[in-house]
Amino acid sequence: MNEPNQSKKNRNRRRAAIATAVVVAALVYLVANVAIENRRRAAPIAWGVTFSTQYSKELGLDWKQVFLATLDDLKIRNYRIPIYWDEVQPSAGAYDFKDVDWMMNEANARGAKVLLVVGRRVPRWPECHTPEWVSKQGLKFENGELLKLVAAEVKHFKNAPALDSWQLENEPLLGVFGECPPPDPALLGQERDVLKSIDIVHPVVITDSGELSVWFPTALRSDILGISMYRVTWNKWFGYFYYPVTPAFYWKKADALYPIVKRVIVTELQAEPWPSNQRSIPDTPLEEQYKSMNIATFYNNIEFARRVGFPNVYLWGVEWWYWIKEKGNPDFWNAARILFAENNPLARR
Repeated sequence: MNEPNQSKKNRNRRRAAIATAVVVAALVYLVANVAIENRRRAAPIAWGVTFSTQYSKELGLDWKQVFLATLDDLKIRNYRIPIYWDEVQPSAGAYDFKDVDWMMNEANARGAKVLLVVGRRVPRWPECHTPEWVSKQGLKFENGELLKLVAAEVKHFKNAPALDSWQLENEPLLGVFGECPPPDPALLGQERDVLKSIDIVHPVVITDSGELSVWFPTALRSDILGISMYRVTWNKWFGYFYYPVTPAFYWKKADALYPIVKRVIVTELQAEPWPSNQRSIPDTPLEEQYKSMNIATFYNNIEFARRVGFPNVYLWGVEWWYWIKEKGNPDFWNAARILFAENNPLARR
């Protein structure tokens, strides 16, 4: 009569022991994650921005005026600047880099450093900025001209004092976003070979989606891996979508890649609205813009990036901060001024 009861007690003890072990393991895992996150959060971050001449123009701004304001008012000292193919070679013939030269010279005069984006697919919609005279002659011709473009860009800027590193293309292996030819890893390899044959001094950053990709194929081709970091997006099926991920989602992926690539940075931290229905910012009412980016969201995204702890973070939307300031809301611009003072002690005085 006692054996069944004893067996039942033993089973209950085993279950209790397993449950206790699971709880203890979960607590250890949680405490370890918190400790790692706190250590990463304490590490200094070099804050920067992506600056786009084309987006500034789309917002109706004088792009030179905006760029100088970012240098002299916000005192930004780290930039990611895309070179737009349709701007530097609008017709067949010589390249015209004078606008990029101007930005590089102004940056250098203030001690700022630039991550220069080269290639066909560079930041801002529609991602690929191929001149019409090139695209109308077919993809084979376009790819040949692309390799010539990369060579010309690298030769022209490799000795620029403000140059910190190259970004080759923008999320080139991501096929779900942008109006571009399909991803072509072999072509990307050719571009990298061209770049490295001209400049072996400056490292090459290749970027990937922080949320939509596994990073591994991009990391294999990178000296430094750059990732985007978005907290809320909009699509026609779900409307506004909030990514249910924690900081550990990013740094654990980065740690898993450490034998392949030893440095992961954030090349695009969301700091401007994501318009609904594929509208442009100027065509989107302010109340709608604030649904995906308001000042609380701005601060939350900064704090999120701190908790991830990657050493470099380039914010996305500096042109919009200026635009919205001109519309009567200086909150983002003023918040950014305080943020960038972290990297510039003189700006704190």
